[in-house]
Amino acid sequence: MYAILDIETTGGKYNEEGITEIAIYKFDGLEVVDQFISLVNPERPIQPFVANLTGINNQMLRNAPKFYEVAKRIVEITVDCVVVAHNASFDYRILQTEFSRLGFDFERQSLCTVELSKRLIPDQQSYSLGKLVRSLGIPLSDRHRANGDALATVKLFRLLLSKDSEKNIIIDTVRADPKRQIDGKLLRLIEQAPTATGVYYMHREDGTIIYIGKSKNIKKRLNQHFTSDNKKSRRIQIEVTSVTYEITGSELLALLKESEEIKQNKPKYNRALRRTHFDQALYQFTDNKGFINLKIAKADSRKRSITTFSNRQQAKSYMHRWTEEYNLCQKLMGLDTNEGNCFNYTIKQCYGACISIESPKEYNSRAQELIHNNSFDSQDMIIIDRGRDIDEQSVILVEEGKFKGIGYFNLNHQVNNIDILRSIITPMQHNRDAKHIIQSYVRTHKKLKIMPITKI
Repeated sequence: MYAILDIETTGGKYNEEGITEIAIYKFDGLEVVDQFISLVNPERPIQPFVANLTGINNQMLRNAPKFYEVAKRIVEITVDCVVVAHNASFDYRILQTEFSRLGFDFERQSLCTVELSKRLIPDQQSYSLGKLVRSLGIPLSDRHRANGDALATVKLFRLLLSKDSEKNIIIDTVRADPKRQIDGKLLRLIEQAPTATGVYYMHREDGTIIYIGKSKNIKKRLNQHFTSDNKKSRRIQIEVTSVTYEITGSELLALLKESEEIKQNKPKYNRALRRTHFDQALYQFTDNKGFINLKIAKADSRKRSITTFSNRQQAKSYMHRWTEEYNLCQKLMGLDTNEGNCFNYTIKQCYGACISIESPKEYNSRAQELIHNNSFDSQDMIIIDRGRDIDEQSVILVEEGKFKGIGYFNLNHQVNNIDILRSIITPMQHNRDAKHIIQSYVRTHKKLKIMPITKI
């Protein structure tokens, strides 16, 4: 099954683009069995040259759904599908970037119709979508709009399938397979790697650590490192002679260990990861009517924040979710700047704090619940996650709102005694990065077990 898609974006700096329109056709090799087409509010301005090219402008997208509102549908229509696109590396990267802003790993196999066309229909003057389909007699309407380009790609892909009689080229082009041969040294390192979750350390010949990473599947991640063509990966491939690992079982523990050990060891090829993982934070203040207001602003270490976010788009997505979840007011959440009541009051999802119908006491109780659920300031608690094997669980200790460390315990033992907890914990540094990692992970993993601990 294939998910043939096209995406239009705002343009702008690499990995800062936002989706403005998406069209996906689910194709079973014979016919289209499902489709999804939508404009998307990118929550950022469109570059003028892109607006002229596509005809999509900021005004058109004002009332369009935001990405988090269509994300579930995109996941559903592409599940168990190979993503197909013309210049697939671009569309797939944009999708992964949007999902990563929501804290979700979007992974699919992919096929590029540009690469397939070059191999199956050689000697064309151009392989741009417009010129290629025109030369092949494939109709194309609404050029540079997602639906028109996606439909043309469906017709092109159907033609390519018919030309690939033995299916060898399609199998070879699927992104799950390495694009090039791996030399013997790297192949041995991949073969020796575990498929488990943990942290891995790449060493050069003298034992120095040159790169630290984490993955839910270390073998798969090493395969990506050793088949990548980017400049940093090629340098690592030349220098690395051995890889060691520490299995954590829990992705959260792997994230915390990766962050701390990069700071401690300062590996040569981890420079980008030494920087802070976030740049937006959630703050609170009480207005002159006594209502708690919540707002997103640039993260500032001098100010006390409730929680932090990787970027502004992720922050705004959560603000919209929380507004609905806790029946809060869009105005007091900084999401509505119009005069009078907020839109949610009109549809009875806000109880009228914006026009002083609801009392500050009633409203603030729900706002405080949100704050408590998303901040562990002054709290004593443990977070329990999966362990390294079936009869073990991992634990993260937080005391008085500060991250203390990580450890493991056997399922046959109860972990509610603070002295026992301290004895099994490996101490780790509390810092802004560790706090952000824990809070963002807890936000996106609702099934985590979080327990308060009582000190005697």
